[in-house]
Amino acid sequence: MSDAQNPRKSSVIVALDVPQAADIEPLVKKIPCEIEWYKVGLELFISEGHKAIQILTDMGKQIFLDLKLHDIPRTVERAVHTASAHNVGLLTVHASGGPAMLRAAAEAAQACDNPPLVVAVTALTSLDQSDLTALGVSRDLKEHARALGRLAIDSGIDGLVCSPHEAAALRGDLGSDPILVTPGIRMPEGDVGDQKRVATPADAVAAGSDFLVVGRPIVQANNPEQAAAKILKQMNETP
Repeated sequence: MSDAQNPRKSSVIVALDVPQAADIEPLVKKIPCEIEWYKVGLELFISEGHKAIQILTDMGKQIFLDLKLHDIPRTVERAVHTASAHNVGLLTVHASGGPAMLRAAAEAAQACDNPPLVVAVTALTSLDQSDLTALGVSRDLKEHARALGRLAIDSGIDGLVCSPHEAAALRGDLGSDPILVTPGIRMPEGDVGDQKRVATPADAVAAGSDFLVVGRPIVQANNPEQAAAKILKQMNETP
């Protein structure tokens, strides 16, 4: 794996929760250059497709394509292969897609000339225990995330997307090798919005997260550069 493909060089991924490609460059220029990784999610990708990825690539940034692939194994396999052709460094799938789908994603990535790292979503940070109950899942939310995490790693996936609330347990279960990517990051004074399982940057780092995905606290701040610097400072002060 090349250095450019190793996301552990960076601690923050900025989620580009913007509706159009024209918003990307002005925003990125306001953010400290030490942040290398940017997330392209569903809204931006559906709106602009590969144009959004190309803008970030031209700016020398690394791409986290967060489409949460969840389909039959052959479809996911082909999607992973296609993503690799567009300089995507990190790509998400849903752990609940099952072992065959997860293995197909992992094997497709390994077969690529420019392989993306594949990380599996365990349980969305917008879910809580009552949501699992509504879905017919009887086990505890943390245990549900841990079980899906073990399934994904056993299937060859590179890492997991999990809330900071499950990160410490998953790190204990799985050791230091898997990448842990944690959304739901909020400063102590921040609005949680539609997230239910959130944590501060310091808490997420202490729990063993490699990556902190931060969207609204930076993107919607009056001063994105200042907001990003504050988050980086808190992370660096974590024991």
